[in-house]
Amino acid sequence: MDNPRVNTSPRYLNYNQALRKQFDQRVQKIAVNAGFTCPNRDGSKGFGGCTYCNNQTFSPGYSHCSKTVRQQLTDGTRFFHHKYQEQYYLAYFQSYTNTYDTTENLRLLYEEALSYPQVKGLVIGTRPDCVDNELLDYLSRLAKQHYIMIEYGIESTDNATLALINRGHDFACAERAVRETAERGLFVSAHIILGLPKESRETILSHTKHLSALPLTALKIHQLQIIKGTTMAQQYLDHPEWFHLFEADEYIELCIDFLERLHPSIAVERFVSQSPVRLRLAPDWGLKNFEFTAKIEKRLQERDTWQGRLF
Repeated sequence: MDNPRVNTSPRYLNYNQALRKQFDQRVQKIAVNAGFTCPNRDGSKGFGGCTYCNNQTFSPGYSHCSKTVRQQLTDGTRFFHHKYQEQYYLAYFQSYTNTYDTTENLRLLYEEALSYPQVKGLVIGTRPDCVDNELLDYLSRLAKQHYIMIEYGIESTDNATLALINRGHDFACAERAVRETAERGLFVSAHIILGLPKESRETILSHTKHLSALPLTALKIHQLQIIKGTTMAQQYLDHPEWFHLFEADEYIELCIDFLERLHPSIAVERFVSQSPVRLRLAPDWGLKNFEFTAKIEKRLQERDTWQGRLF
């Protein structure tokens, strides 16, 4: 009997496809910098942040904490309006830890964003050790009328790696936060970095088992990048044997191996991240995100495989 998946498209669940089930128009995230810090920087959990982190690598030009949330949304909608005249927006609280404040202060920020025309929901980037029952209960009430997604930085499911990169929490903390969030009817996303120091290929692929057991809506996958001015940049110079930075084709094969083992119901939001060249030490693949995604899709066809094939 012929394999029913041969020549079937798509071969993985794309997050944009999943969003189409929620909205009747195109949806665009607008990054908002609300001026948060992080417990791993202010001394609550530690100082200096995670070893790989330089916040400048993911803050767009229109997003600046000297502006109000409303001003940033205005700038963001102007930035994207020329591409698509009709679309909805999600306010993406992105920089640092966007639940690291009192619920009352967070409520003012979140509801300011939700009051903006055409903003249909929130995506809130945070750490799994920075949510509590009061906040999750409040967000679950918001979710009755708005799209609310909590995006947790998990980065690795290996506790030795989490200690090495100075995350300040273990994987059990992430498991607990994801489950408690999903139980309240909220959408849940996670970040994972492939190629963190001292992680073997077997360790990287083992992440899929742990992530697939969680009630995740979506997953952001990206390659390790060595960013100037970070603790990891110095580690890279002092201990190059800790690192294996993938070539582009090698990373493509790794992503597909990862997809094959990932639960098919988890939508994939991205495979790569591109930090500004002025901040990036390595790697330099010379590929834009959409070009890389096209290569992934082509290679899935060539290998005649799909997300969840080995799940």
